Amino acid sequence: MLRKTRSILDELDSLRLVKDKHSLVESKASHLIQGTINLINFIKENYDAEQADELERRLINSIRSQDSSKFSRGLKRITNESK
Repeated sequence: MLRKTRSILDELDSLRLVKDKHSLVESKASHLIQGTINLINFIKENYDAEQADELERRLINSIRSQDSSKFSRGLKRITNESK
């Protein structure tokens, strides 16, 4: 008699963890939000108040407009000013 083994992916699929889109969205959102909070705190610790406010504003606007270049341009400008 042959014993049938199941892969980890088969196990996950049978538990419906992979197919539960609501849990997946919640999990990804939670990680992204916590990562963004950590980034904003890091910016506030490493830039002066005016620069940190500018970068925080650009970060939020970049997310809102789905355009990461807005944040990158602001960071480059601040970096060039500090040289």
